[in-house]
Amino acid sequence: MRLGIAYASEDRRQLGLIMPMTITANISLPMLRRYLTRLGLLRQREEVATAEKFRQRLTIRTPPVNMDVARLSGGNQQKVMISKWLNAEPKLLILDEPTRGIDVGAKVEVHQMISELAAQGIAVIMISSDLPEVLGMSDLVLVMREGRQMAILDHGLATEETVMAAAMGQILEEQKAPI
Repeated sequence: MRLGIAYASEDRRQLGLIMPMTITANISLPMLRRYLTRLGLLRQREEVATAEKFRQRLTIRTPPVNMDVARLSGGNQQKVMISKWLNAEPKLLILDEPTRGIDVGAKVEVHQMISELAAQGIAVIMISSDLPEVLGMSDLVLVMREGRQMAILDHGLATEETVMAAAMGQILEEQKAPI
C-alpha cells in the first residue's frame, strides 16, 4: 500500500471482504488510521461520509451504508471491495477476476468503472479467464502458461486466435508488443 499498489482478490467472500462487518467498515478498513483521532477514537462521521461517497460513485445499490456487506448482491459486494481499495488511492490497481459471479448489469458497471479509472491515470491490471472480457477491456494482453510469459499482445494484435495460440504454447514473436 505504501507503494501505491492495491489488490482486489478474486474471492471477495473469503479474502476480499469481512462479511459480518458493514459496508462502511469494509471500505475504511485498509485506511483505518485516516479515521482515527489522536486518542485512537474512530471519527465515524468521516468514515460514513467516505462510504457514502463510494456508494454514489460506484452506484452500490443499498439504502444505508451501515448495512452488513453479506446482505448485498454479488455485484454490489464486488463494488464495495473495489471501493475499499480505491479509498487507499492506489497508483496501480490489480483486479483478479473482477466480474466473476456478478450479473450482466453489474459487469457493465464494473467495466465502465475500470475504464474511468484508467482514464484518470490509475494503472489497472486485470486478471481474467474471460477472454472476451480481456479483449474488450485491455490495451495490452499478457498471456501466461504454467507460470511463464508466452506473449504480450497489443490491443490491435490480440484476437481470440492469437491469445489461444500463445496460451497453447506457440510463441508469437512477430506479434509481441514493445514494452
